[in-house]
Amino acid sequence: MEAAGPTPAAGDALGGGDLGGGGQPTAEPGATDPGLVAPTEPMGIGEPASTASPGPVEGEGTTLAGADGSGQPPLTATPGPAWWRLEIALAPELEESLLWKLPELGIPRVAVRHRPEAPEQRQLLAWLPEADWPEEQREELLRALEPLGAPFGLTLPAATWVRQPDEDWSLSWKQHWQADPVGERLLILPAWLECPEEHSERLVIAIDPGSAFGTGSHPTTRLCLEALESLAASAGPAGLAGLKVADLGCGSGILGLGALRLGAASVVATDTDSLAVRATAENAALNGLAGEVRVAQGSVEVLAALLQGRPADLLLCNILAPVITALCPAFHTVLAPSGLGLLSGLLVDQAAALEEALAAQGWQAELAARQERWGLMVIRARPLVA
Repeated sequence: MEAAGPTPAAGDALGGGDLGGGGQPTAEPGATDPGLVAPTEPMGIGEPASTASPGPVEGEGTTLAGADGSGQPPLTATPGPAWWRLEIALAPELEESLLWKLPELGIPRVAVRHRPEAPEQRQLLAWLPEADWPEEQREELLRALEPLGAPFGLTLPAATWVRQPDEDWSLSWKQHWQADPVGERLLILPAWLECPEEHSERLVIAIDPGSAFGTGSHPTTRLCLEALESLAASAGPAGLAGLKVADLGCGSGILGLGALRLGAASVVATDTDSLAVRATAENAALNGLAGEVRVAQGSVEVLAALLQGRPADLLLCNILAPVITALCPAFHTVLAPSGLGLLSGLLVDQAAALEEALAAQGWQAELAARQERWGLMVIRARPLVA
């Protein structure tokens, strides 16, 4: 569920910070390290990222030690508008709160980045127009963020400010996104790249995230894709052949496309964010699968309408646990009694409460996999007792 690379002057608003329900943080404009995966999911709460702040980035200005920039060389003038890039190492408990709070404070340009080889080391990035955020206001912003750690007994990690010249962000972040193998068989491939020779045997999911969440870098997305792969392997050579898939909170469409690559017959998808709906349709076309994907804007009731009274064999739902809890009373309208659901987006410590909520609606739930602090739950209709 990420608005990729808006140009800084657009004045765009961010539509919220939930998983899968649309309105994702913007994909990172102007990532500074070629080893970083730029766009990523908003609710990604991985293990605590390193608190070491990056040094000055060549061509992007001076990294400041804090809001006052004490002890640092003076900044050089840059033609045209300039931006302050806020960098904060992400403790897992704080990521969701920060990604919600910053847009609430009028800062829509937000991203999370990490190296592909170290997804647990995550860093929050936010971009603020220099003209609108003098030093006093930047200090006030950090004070407004400090209370977010209190419920977890944490202190907000030290913030770093980097002055960044204006640039075409909508293009520059793309150069930092790499082909990303998932599991044993899948490959998430940026649509503008060729498939690397070493991954030529994998099933390619071409993705241009556009304005939607779901690039595969977040643990919840990977958990779902790996579970789909395991499900296909357990079914034998046929894989997921013939299965009708429902994707609730589709974001970029990556999960449904993964299911199709593994043999599923069709995907019906919804997202509350119109940008996600568009991204899913465009990504389906990129993969030559437009005919197998139907997508519309809305939530579970729209998904049920698209299914036309014939619930799916497989439900994919990568959204936050509280949203799953709210939607699960309607799951029987989108998942057949003989079907199976894969739910991610939940923290492991939320699993017990979610299992209870699902059980109350007639679903048997099991926490089947975990990555960092995120979990994947498998649900089936509870057998009727004679």
